[in-house]
Amino acid sequence: MATENMPTPDPGVWSTFRDAPLAAKAILIGVFLSRLGGFLNIFIVLFLTARGYSREQAAFALGVYGVGGVAGVLLGGSVADRLGARNATVLSMGATAVLTAALLYLPDYSLLIAAILVVSLAAQLYRPASATLMSELIPEDRQVMIFGMYRFGLNMGAMVAPLLGFGLYNLGDHSYTLLFWGEGLIAMVYAAVAVVAIPGGRKAAATGPGGGAGNPGDRGGAGGPDSGGGYPAMLRDRRYLLFLTAVLLNAIVYVQYLSTLPLDVKAAGISMFWYTLAVSLNGFIVIAFELPLTKFSQRWPFKLTVGLAFTLVGLGVAAYGLPMGAVVIIGATLLWTLGEIIGGPAVFAYPALAGPDSLRSRYIGGFQFMHALGTALGPVIGGLLFVRIGHGVWPLFAVAGLLAALFGVLAIRPEAVTRGNAAPEPELVAGES
Repeated sequence: MATENMPTPDPGVWSTFRDAPLAAKAILIGVFLSRLGGFLNIFIVLFLTARGYSREQAAFALGVYGVGGVAGVLLGGSVADRLGARNATVLSMGATAVLTAALLYLPDYSLLIAAILVVSLAAQLYRPASATLMSELIPEDRQVMIFGMYRFGLNMGAMVAPLLGFGLYNLGDHSYTLLFWGEGLIAMVYAAVAVVAIPGGRKAAATGPGGGAGNPGDRGGAGGPDSGGGYPAMLRDRRYLLFLTAVLLNAIVYVQYLSTLPLDVKAAGISMFWYTLAVSLNGFIVIAFELPLTKFSQRWPFKLTVGLAFTLVGLGVAAYGLPMGAVVIIGATLLWTLGEIIGGPAVFAYPALAGPDSLRSRYIGGFQFMHALGTALGPVIGGLLFVRIGHGVWPLFAVAGLLAALFGVLAIRPEAVTRGNAAPEPELVAGES
């Protein structure tokens, strides 16, 4: 029987990791390490109040930390182009390590605020560079799976980080010295991994069976009218801007489970046990089932995956608008969690395939910026709306979630599918509506 007409099996988790180049494996490990050491934002308020600063000053510092993180992701797209993934990662993690430890010894509030701003910015610089390099090293038919693994590292690190931070805090006899030095050490470990395993230069070579998303320009990048140009060139892609708008809206809606939902649960007089159970179930389901599900969903067109995912998130949030109770809290959370595990890997993978190769880091940086901006703005928007209209806030977020789904479906080009079809020709990137 001839084998050339037999369908190629969809790549699994282990085969994707096994066949990935060393640099891609290092990035996946590094993503976990960076989130594992990312407990500064959890303890910064406690640290400052323990130093004698007011709650208002501590809250302002936390806001500064958030602003720095959002700015760092955006700046990281430029750093990726100028320095390459290895240098960007070493700079990001090295600065994070030094500045985190330095917080223990700065003598006044203004210096602390400046250091917090810079350390939060530095901690995010590596992300567009690492995601760009990984997308260059991995074949297009494995992009969704590899970004699912990328998300797995983020989620695992985020889950373990508070526990590790709390352990270091107690091990240090309730002081912050071991805590902050521990975070700095973890960042330095990732910097060392980058030096050893991530290639230098600004562009990954497509070599071997595990590497190669294609030569430069395969998706219309090199030599086209939109090659180069940085973020201004990306901003001329109106269809991608619509995708970024969808990402922003979805992130604002998604993050409400951490901010507005606990306020509503408390206001309804429901035991917080049900809220904490729902959040725990979300974390367990994402970590346990997202990668196995991606084995099947990676074959779906991006339009279907993103549209379905954003719709489920919107419907899940809409369900919180029902009379509040244990069934509503658990059921609604499970509904939007299904959307998260269906669409998360595809949403993270799409920016690497959406535009020309020469702008890949900017497309990824723009996506990560809008996602971070949405998660930063969402709690503020949700809190302000809840103060004014209480339980009636959920239909508004449901509308925003469904708009995100509509914009996402309209934004993704029909030819951008998960099996490696070509993205638009370069002349269509700018000015396409």
